[in-house]
Amino acid sequence: MAERRNYTDAYWWSRDGLRLHYRDYAGPADKPPILCLPGLTRNARDFEMLADRLAGAWRVLCLDFRGRGESAYAKDPMSYVPLTYLQDVEALVHELAIERFVSVGTSLGGIVTMLLAATDRARLAGVVLNDVGPELNPSGLARIRTYVGKAVWHPTWMHAARHVAEAHGDVYPGYGVEEWLCMAKRLYRVNSSGRIVLDYDMKIAEPFRVPGNEAGPDLWPTLDAMRGRPVLVVRGERSDILSAPAAEKMAARLDDAELVTVPGVGHAPALDEPEVIAAMERTLARVR
Repeated sequence: MAERRNYTDAYWWSRDGLRLHYRDYAGPADKPPILCLPGLTRNARDFEMLADRLAGAWRVLCLDFRGRGESAYAKDPMSYVPLTYLQDVEALVHELAIERFVSVGTSLGGIVTMLLAATDRARLAGVVLNDVGPELNPSGLARIRTYVGKAVWHPTWMHAARHVAEAHGDVYPGYGVEEWLCMAKRLYRVNSSGRIVLDYDMKIAEPFRVPGNEAGPDLWPTLDAMRGRPVLVVRGERSDILSAPAAEKMAARLDDAELVTVPGVGHAPALDEPEVIAAMERTLARVR
């Protein structure tokens, strides 16, 4: 039986000539679309459940950053930095003639969202920052550096799921076999040799290994650009990237923000948790 799809695969071109991919879930033209921006090693598939839930009521665009998923790999690995991702997103927004949008950013995607706010706040109709903020916990960044860019492969999806469970069991302690299989199929792809491999360019690790390249400039002022917009800050209770004090400071700095902490979850919440679903509905209801 063919897989049911409620989206269209679409593409755009970066300024330096890369063909980049996004999933386009149809929705009404009289609302700002929702742009979903994934984490460092993740891709558009991370937002499948969120997009399925919102599609029809909202147009949802789920992006693959360069070097991930179905987007082309960069010739220069040093272009794998937030400022370049920002330019790539701006190119898509310009191509689609999007005047305003809601940005949902997980981890790296949240950093790009903050940069979008800094460059042109008028475009932002609303924001969801998933387990990321202007302050990133050094211990969490050190943990990510231990695995990003290390090529691994598996002979079967069950082997891949087992590996993901071993690596992320403390992040999602409530997951069972089905959830780990689902996550494996978001993280991995089948290559031309039939091996199940990570679905990103291993070279994304090169600039990330340089301290300071994770985010770039001081990002606290970018929150000021979000004032007057509905903002949802999501934090995993066990997150080693976004600390509780930093998340509370973010929410306090804004005039229309809600902070939701997902119990028992680390970095980063999957955005399908009941607390997040309810909070996102409240945030989107305030989008004008």
